[in-house]
Amino acid sequence: MFTNCSLGHCHIVIAVILWSICVDSRKIRGISLSYKRFYRERKSFLCIDGSKMIPFDQVNDDYCDCMDGSDEPGTAACPNGRFYCTNLGYRSHYIPSSRVNDGICDCCDASDEYRSQTPCQNTCRNLGQRERAEVEGQTRVLGERLRLKQLLIEEGVLTWREKQAQLRDLQRVSDDLQTQLDDLRKEEARRKEEADSLREREIGARDTADNSPTSPYRPESPISVFKELDSNRDGSITVDEVQAKLSPVQDEEHALSEDEAVKSTIWTSMHFEVSSLIKGRRGVPGSLADEDPNIKAAVSAAEKAAADLKRVEDAYETVYMEIRDLREKLSIDYGSEREFLFLHNQCFQLKVYEYIYELCPFSQVTQKSASGEVVSLGKWGSWAGPPENPYCQMRYESGEPCWQGPTRNTMVMLICGTETALRSVKEPSKCQYVMELQTPVSCQPALRQRGIHSEL
Repeated sequence: MFTNCSLGHCHIVIAVILWSICVDSRKIRGISLSYKRFYRERKSFLCIDGSKMIPFDQVNDDYCDCMDGSDEPGTAACPNGRFYCTNLGYRSHYIPSSRVNDGICDCCDASDEYRSQTPCQNTCRNLGQRERAEVEGQTRVLGERLRLKQLLIEEGVLTWREKQAQLRDLQRVSDDLQTQLDDLRKEEARRKEEADSLREREIGARDTADNSPTSPYRPESPISVFKELDSNRDGSITVDEVQAKLSPVQDEEHALSEDEAVKSTIWTSMHFEVSSLIKGRRGVPGSLADEDPNIKAAVSAAEKAAADLKRVEDAYETVYMEIRDLREKLSIDYGSEREFLFLHNQCFQLKVYEYIYELCPFSQVTQKSASGEVVSLGKWGSWAGPPENPYCQMRYESGEPCWQGPTRNTMVMLICGTETALRSVKEPSKCQYVMELQTPVSCQPALRQRGIHSEL
């Protein structure tokens, strides 16, 4: 029984202490809970800045005693004072103390007009409900955008891995093709050498046969022809001697003239050499490849080796270009989580007046006029955001020069949105452009909302 009474007595004592604290502070208007400890009623009051000690009954007496205005939180006496609006059910905030009892309702709980004739209504509950509904709606929208952002991040990571695997595969193909090229170059050189060797041997063999006395292709020497034509052995040849030795060439009633006889003699002694030049070899009419099956097979093998080499060289060049493009793509900074990778190879357009602006992220920005003329507004440069958020701005530079002006450059501002689209284009200064690209990947989790009293 004694124990229970003691406990009850303790509870009563605690309640009295709390009540006394509230009584001490209940007459002090315009202060927050965190400042109530400075306004506990006692004989004196110390200005919060510590500059002065005044009797406590001078607090809120409509006369400014403290330099920091802390002695008049509930009146308009101090020019630098401030009044705290509790605004139960809505957001608490401070207003300048000059607005206290000025006939205008500044606090939604009407606490600032406690001596005013203005009938202020407490609207905190309605304002709080409305703001909470707005915040909830914004939270849902932001949640959806963050969900889309996460999907794009996952897509970017997956694409990055695929591109890395593709690069490795292409590198292996390139290595295999390089090995094939080395082998085919050797094979092509060997086949060509074999064909050339067979040609040279055959030509040498036929040259030897042509120079034999019994060869049907052996040409008559100029001396033997001269001796045959010089019938009187006087050491000179006359036209009559030439005409006598040559068979007449007649067309009905026409015989060889003296000039024709001389030309025919020269042709007779030189026809073999001329024929050899025309046929492409000495003493043997026709083509070696046409006559010798071994040479023909060797030439065919050399041509096939050359064709195989050309085919592999073309394939290697194609793979090399793909590797170069892929490495260039993978070298770009697509964000800390590669969340911007999905923008690569995409372009976004926006028509402003007679111009069509096109932004191709990580590539270029262009402007197309109604006449079809396309002007470069800059090529991809780098990210240009502040250190705390570097991926919020893109810089495109070194576009086409303006007439009597600077080189065109574009700054792209990335803003949070549900869909990815080009939203605005401006030219704040000559040939310097600013664009807004909306995309979910630019959304950030919301900071903690300012406190809203839920008590109603």
